[in-house]
Amino acid sequence: MTVESTAARKPRRSSGKRTGTRKTPAAGQPELVQLLTPEGERVEHPDYLIDLTSDELRGLYRDMVLTRRFDGEATALQRQGELGLWASLLGQEAAQIGSGRALRDDDYVFPTYREHGVAWCRGVDPTNLLGMFRGVNHGGWDPNSNNFHLYTIVIGSQTLHGVGYAMGVAKDGADSAVIAYFGDGASSQGDVAEAFTFSAVYNAPIVFFCQNNQWAISEPTEKQTRVPLYQRAQGYGFPGVRVDGNDVLACLAVTRAALERARSGQGPMLVEAFTYRMGAHTTSDDPTRYRAEDERVEWEAKDPIQRLRTYLEKEGFADASFFAELEKESDALAKRVREAVRAMPDPEPMAMFEHIYADGHALVDEERARFAAYQASFADAEGN
Repeated sequence: MTVESTAARKPRRSSGKRTGTRKTPAAGQPELVQLLTPEGERVEHPDYLIDLTSDELRGLYRDMVLTRRFDGEATALQRQGELGLWASLLGQEAAQIGSGRALRDDDYVFPTYREHGVAWCRGVDPTNLLGMFRGVNHGGWDPNSNNFHLYTIVIGSQTLHGVGYAMGVAKDGADSAVIAYFGDGASSQGDVAEAFTFSAVYNAPIVFFCQNNQWAISEPTEKQTRVPLYQRAQGYGFPGVRVDGNDVLACLAVTRAALERARSGQGPMLVEAFTYRMGAHTTSDDPTRYRAEDERVEWEAKDPIQRLRTYLEKEGFADASFFAELEKESDALAKRVREAVRAMPDPEPMAMFEHIYADGHALVDEERARFAAYQASFADAEGN
């Protein structure tokens, strides 16, 4: 479901937003697009206007809450030994839900391995995301069913895949767009630089969406770049913009505008969602070894879910019964995820060699034969 603009609808009660205001950046920081402050106050930006109904606002809130609950359940399952690994999105819900709800059904998404909220927006069943992390499949969903590509573990390579796909979209004469997600760490990869170059030269209809959560595992952003990430786009000949990545309204408005720009033949655009990774890089990481606790506490006050809840309550767009029902829905989702993961059958050992090459490959055939012989040796030992 795509959240559509409702600017043309009949006037309704005041939204409580200040008109004609613009977020003033902190000293030494570049300006960023913000439509909802950390205190839950609605503000305007002259370049990115958006007007949503109360139903749409509640829908965005529901998306973020259910995504966070699923993500937390997956982390708990990994701690219990049910998953081999998990990459949490905690703190990045607004960036993912906002951008995900800006997409049309015919747009195509190239994610990394942390875009659980975008997957939710594209209709991918959350339980399908967990198969790869449990080691029972190579992805768990058909990319063409939801226009959502399989998760990409290789850092940055999905940007090249996205550009190639976008070039094909343009040659086919379609009016859809492509979006490729990556992190601040991936921005240092050569693949991303090449993707920027090709997208600009071929005027590809693609949006590069960088979730700058400020930590590439243990490497801070200042060790990645001398300038704000969005400014890198200038060197490649297309625009870039920094958005408050904890503001779901701003992420929706900016991504929607960038996608429309791409669809209209104006080429690529870079969106830097300035956010914060509240938890570990993955469940194998310990962030307390390299970052200060007061930094995390500071960003906790900018929580994307709480700021939207504050706005909903203040404006009377949601009542206690809405939040209570959503909590029940969250509990039901968590229960379904737990049961689904524990019910996943173990794959046949030989299945790892299937669906690698369409027409077979000599090296894979050799590896398959050796592994089959290795497996058979256990049966032979038991027989003796």
